[in-house]
Amino acid sequence: MVPRDSYLNTLDKLRNKQIIKVLTGVRRCGKSTILQLHQERLLKSGVNTNQIQTLNFEDLDLVSIKTYLDLYNYINEHLIPNKMNYIFIDEIQSIPNFEKALDSLYIKNNVDLYVTGSNAFMLSGELATLLSGRYIEIPIYPFSFKEFLQTTELSKEEAFSTYLERGGFPFATELNDNNTYLSYIQGIINTVLIKDILTRVNRGNATLLEAIASFLTEANGSLVTPAKIANTLTSNGIKTSNATVISYLEKLVNSYLFYQCNRYDIAGKKYLQINSKYYPVDPALRRALLGQKRPNMGSRLENIVFMELKRRGYEVYVGSLKNKEIDFVAIKDGVKQYYQVSLTVQDDKTYNREIAPFLEITDNYRKILLTQDPGSYNDNGIEQINVIDWLLKEQ
Repeated sequence: MVPRDSYLNTLDKLRNKQIIKVLTGVRRCGKSTILQLHQERLLKSGVNTNQIQTLNFEDLDLVSIKTYLDLYNYINEHLIPNKMNYIFIDEIQSIPNFEKALDSLYIKNNVDLYVTGSNAFMLSGELATLLSGRYIEIPIYPFSFKEFLQTTELSKEEAFSTYLERGGFPFATELNDNNTYLSYIQGIINTVLIKDILTRVNRGNATLLEAIASFLTEANGSLVTPAKIANTLTSNGIKTSNATVISYLEKLVNSYLFYQCNRYDIAGKKYLQINSKYYPVDPALRRALLGQKRPNMGSRLENIVFMELKRRGYEVYVGSLKNKEIDFVAIKDGVKQYYQVSLTVQDDKTYNREIAPFLEITDNYRKILLTQDPGSYNDNGIEQINVIDWLLKEQ
């Protein structure tokens, strides 16, 4: 089992703090396993088993818990007095108005509360209002390449080629048979599309929703607008409107299946709302949604870098500078980093094209060119780094 230390260390720091730990992320990205690993750490530190309660609402054994009051009463009845109780609740969005139970448990001094959810609707509306300042969101993602490398005996170069193709959904890394692997990934996507999205849409259109997901996957790394998506799908015989596309885009993002990357005006230091890029949460989506269609390897590499920056806690934007584009502006704690991503820059023409946007930037923040070329270089402040080495370095 891959330890996923970065997440576990975060949970360790928050242990016994009076704040609700909310783990969010796409289905099957490993949230439940991380909670399990955290429980094992608790037990090794001396916590007794009767101080830990685990409820997974995908388990039919809990079918009798139907309301937030049922949930509260069940947990409250099993609390150990005068000791810290560690409560782990998986897929809590299954319980209507669950936030009311969380609020009552939160105010108890002997409760340390951990919950997971597979869509952002659980952090919207009443929950955000009722629990404002009382919870911290911990985003969980499928395996990074560094984590994936721990699951294989391949060389890092061979493993990276596999990762680009198959992605990092934890259980999928154990499936060697290609048909079984694809069925598993398609099952995840179908569950998200139907259970997490269409159940929230009146007269939802599964064909349209999957077509939008496929469009975003193929357009990975390209700026798109709802109008462009609607026009493309309509011309392909799937009639839709801008408003419908906007609604489905929001739900695809809220289900953590895709991540939106907005534009940032570097010169004006302002955020732009027109045109965005959308990146799949994991490379596996391409195989499941587009089959054997020939990939754009440059955009696939860009997707890997985008998701790694998200894992490392950066706000990530597409950089806009005059008539040029920077692949990513990554911001954390007020500090920026600029990234360009390219498969190779071994010929001078390609290298000069890739660094041209960097030369327009007047500030002194780091400028990093990630490629699959070997070696690391520094050309007047522009760092060229092998992308595998960058992915494997300590954060």
